[in-house]
Formats: sequence, C-alpha cells, structure tokens
Amino acid sequence: MKRVDTIARVRRAFHVQGWSVKKITRELNVSRNTVRKILRSDATDFVYKREHQPLPRIGAWKGDIERFLIANEGKASRERLTLIRIYEEVRALGYDGSYDAIRRYAKTWAKNRGAVTAEAYVPLYYAPGEAYQFDWSHEIILINGVTTTVKVAHVRLCHSRMMFARAYMRESQEMVFDAHDKAFAFFRGTCTRGIYDNLWTPPGREEHLAATRHWMRESIRP
Repeated sequence: MKRVDTIARVRRAFHVQGWSVKKITRELNVSRNTVRKILRSDATDFVYKREHQPLPRIGAWKGDIERFLIANEGKASRERLTLIRIYEEVRALGYDGSYDAIRRYAKTWAKNRGAVTAEAYVPLYYAPGEAYQFDWSHEIILINGVTTTVKVAHVRLCHSRMMFARAYMRESQEMVFDAHDKAFAFFRGTCTRGIYDNLWTPPGREEHLAATRHWMRESIRP
C-alpha cells in the first residue's frame, strides 16, 4: 500500500517541480509502474492484495502440517509443538520450503478451523422450570466505612436467566439453606433439578454434604 504522503510527493514532483518519471523513480524510490499509475489516476491510495496465495512448495506437505496442528489441539500448552518444531519435523520429511510459508499456512488453517468450530457450536437449552444454577461469589463492599468481604449466593433460572442474589457474612450450610429458601420464595416455586458447580467440603465434614443433598432432594420434591 502506498501512503497518501508518498502519492502527494510523486504528483508534486511531476506537476510542480517538473521532474521526469525516471528522476521520480530514482529520488523517491518508487517503481516506474507505480509512478505512472499515480499520475494517471486521482486515487489517494493504492492497495495491492493478492487474490490467491500460491503454495508451490508447501502444497505437497499440507497434510503433514495439518496432522501436527491437529495433534497439538489435544495436548496441554507446554506439550504442544511450536511452529519452529513443526517446521523442523516437516523438513525432516523432505520439505525444502521456508519457515514463513508454514507460519502463514498455520495461521490461515487456525482461522478457518475456528470458523468451522463456531458454526458447529450448539447452545444448551433448558425448558421452563427444568433447572436452576447455584454458586457463590466473593465481593468487597463498604459497611460503615470499613472494607468487608462478603459471600454472595447466586441462584439463576437456566431457561429465562432470571437471577436472585443474596449476600451473607459467611459461607456455611445454614446460609446455603437460607439462600435457597429466599430464592424459591422470590421465584414463587422451584425447578425439577439444581446445578451446582462444586459441592466439595473439607475432610471430616461429609455429613455437611449429606445433609445438603438431603435438603435439596426434599426442597424440590413435588
């Protein structure tokens, strides 16, 4: 792409200063064809965009490159091959092209792969009254000028996404029960099942989890 100031300098040199095309090419370091295009057009910028990117050397090795890229998707970040490593692996198979060609191909492949994945995404669907989600968050608030951390219970209906939130000074079994009671009163009913992110309890408190599960079963019983 030729910048606007370069185009202006070419036109000024030709029309105002009387320079020849040859001198403009030499002094401004612009190709002769570009100078002629600028002088013959009123355009303020010129962008060259190749419609098709040929891959003469990489074409025969596309399958191998994609094999490495696909294998990377199923590995942890620190176990994945870098593009340099992929380049070295493909060279070992006989590829004699450049690293940049593989880097550009991998970038295009990843972009196309992401588009296909996005199109295949199927959102979760919940029927009205089917389920709710429960979780805790920690929030920092001011109470009488004192910074305090409170625990906020969140209950959200999966179908409508309607939410109920209630803050507590601590996170305990009694607070869990109270949050559910208040939420069900707010929603004027409950759902057939609840979804909980984490029901882990410290060692020695298994009875806490058992009691919580029992209360949940009783609370949603018709």
